[in-house]
Amino acid sequence: MNLLLLRLIAGRLVMGLVSLLAVSVVVFTITGLLPGDAAQEQLGQDATPEALAALRQQMGLTQSGPERYLQWLSGSVQGNPGKSTVSGAPVADLIGSRLPNSLLLAGFTAAISVPLALVLGILCALWRGSWFDRAASMGAVAVVSVPEFLVATLAVLIFAVHLRWLPALSSSADVSSFGHMLKSFAMPVLSLACVIVAQMMRMTRAAVIDQLRAAYIEMVKLKGATPARMVLAHALPNAVGPIANAVALSLSYLLGGVIIVEVIFNYPGIAKLMVDAVAQRDMPLVQACAMIFCAAYLILVTVADLCSIVANPRLRHQ
Repeated sequence: MNLLLLRLIAGRLVMGLVSLLAVSVVVFTITGLLPGDAAQEQLGQDATPEALAALRQQMGLTQSGPERYLQWLSGSVQGNPGKSTVSGAPVADLIGSRLPNSLLLAGFTAAISVPLALVLGILCALWRGSWFDRAASMGAVAVVSVPEFLVATLAVLIFAVHLRWLPALSSSADVSSFGHMLKSFAMPVLSLACVIVAQMMRMTRAAVIDQLRAAYIEMVKLKGATPARMVLAHALPNAVGPIANAVALSLSYLLGGVIIVEVIFNYPGIAKLMVDAVAQRDMPLVQACAMIFCAAYLILVTVADLCSIVANPRLRHQ
């Protein structure tokens, strides 16, 4: 690698860390502005002011905002984001019991969505203007227009209520056989994959077609290359950067969709844990879950930027 390439990569990594620090300030500030607190939620509306003051003192809620932020940030960096103000259990343990479930759901969705979207996008670019391209593009626009909660609700009504093929609730524990695993994850994965495949397919198609309009493709045509060779051997390698961005942005969209899907299907993941923590005003748990989602989004975007830098031939050969 040349010096310019290393400098750009280091700059993107530093920018990612700075962005994550800024996000931590925003998350801590916004969660602190939520109405009510854990002491009031735990003692109820009939609690005396003295009892509330004593419990707030015990929970550390009487400290100033900067003091609480620095204490929380220091603990989070060390892997100890504090204890739940509702159950008293370590936040790391609560997240550790739910995070593998969310990663399993996201992994299944990505394993199905990414290859399917890339194949559809490349085929649409290869056969652009054909009936297949028009049908796939119209279908993608229609699917993108439908939010996940509507897809999930319709899936429950059709496959669980009317046809009774699949269970209405999903659980990662029901994987005793391959058939049970398919039934358990079918509707959550379907609800998440629909929008992700549509978005990724459209961005992949646009990236490949943009390369097919480049000047070097004209030279490839003059040499007698077939359309498939033009796309697979010439246009696709040069579209790795935009396609990596498309994959990263689509998978980051998965982070927001998983919150809705886990709530609808009562899936025991980290998103459902965060929603329950918001209802209980369990701020340390909310902050830790929110930071995990934000960090995952920033990691995906940073990886996409790094792929764009490394895949750029002009930067590689300078």
